[in-house]
Amino acid sequence: MSSQSQPNLRIPGPVPLPDDVLELAGSQMINHRGPQYAGMLDRMTANLKTVMMTANDVYFITSSGTGAMETAVVNTISPGDRVLSIIIGAFGERFAEIADAYGADVTRLVFDLGQAADLDRVREAIRGISDLRAVVFTHNESSTGVSNPLEDLCMVIHEESDALILVDAVSSAGGVPISVDAWGIDVVATASQKSWISPPGISMVTFSEKAWEAHSRSTSPKYYLDIEQYRMYLELGQPPFTPCLPAMYTLEVALQSMVDEGIENIFARHHEIAQHTRDGAKALGLELLPDPQFASNTVTAIRLPEDIDGKAFLANVSKNYNVILGGGQKSLVGKIFRVGHMGWVEKSHIDEALKAAEETLKSMTS
Repeated sequence: MSSQSQPNLRIPGPVPLPDDVLELAGSQMINHRGPQYAGMLDRMTANLKTVMMTANDVYFITSSGTGAMETAVVNTISPGDRVLSIIIGAFGERFAEIADAYGADVTRLVFDLGQAADLDRVREAIRGISDLRAVVFTHNESSTGVSNPLEDLCMVIHEESDALILVDAVSSAGGVPISVDAWGIDVVATASQKSWISPPGISMVTFSEKAWEAHSRSTSPKYYLDIEQYRMYLELGQPPFTPCLPAMYTLEVALQSMVDEGIENIFARHHEIAQHTRDGAKALGLELLPDPQFASNTVTAIRLPEDIDGKAFLANVSKNYNVILGGGQKSLVGKIFRVGHMGWVEKSHIDEALKAAEETLKSMTS
């Protein structure tokens, strides 16, 4: 991916796609009610279970990742249900807003940007809410480059309550280990345009037996995102509604490739490229936003020097080096830049991005 051709897209999704995937996405349409689609859906379902380390139900929904998050809420929570929302950034707040929209009684536990959830504060918050029905949170907060300690959070929630665990793993699943069954996660939400090396258009959810029990009690209005429709149609080898076929084509290949490569190797590869990015930023004299022990393996958030105009920095990197970096969100606008390294990414892509950042910073401080 040279600066002489396509931009080096280093935002945390949508991820850039290699030529063979782009070609596959341009394949001819098929009958989504026919046997060809049924076979594809069967293979994809089995492989997604393998990657997510679960025997629970899994489903493919034509939507963005936010659609998967809404699916988690609308199918398990009823108006008035007490919900704890653990918030470490913009997408954690979005999860809370979705629960608000469906009438849940939401308690927000908010941590400073760049920080992961503190387990003791989570434990205290759970103990303070009677009849807690669900805990919702983002695993990997791509707005700050922070990964919550997912396994430890799940352990605390299970120790202190019988609440459902609903996890936004849009920017982590497929690149970071998520042991759905071993950690007792009821719903995991993710989406095609991140570590799955596919275009936007398909979200995926896992759904536990406990989540199905909650679904049977849920009084929230739902139709397109009613998971019962997806279960009924999966038995027919069909989607309930017209799917985004180009994203399904690429997801099928991506899932098979991940199973063939071995999920442990995929997770190790993401860790290696993330560490390469973090080391590269440190070599430039730059600091990470998060504590290194909670730094994400799919996106790195790097502090900009205080005297640098962050918006001008991003514009100059793009204009002069054909590298597209992510900026900060909300109160972090102009204060950080983000380097995405999930899915299809090589060290040369990261080196080019960091070199562009280095030269731009030099030019803006000279």
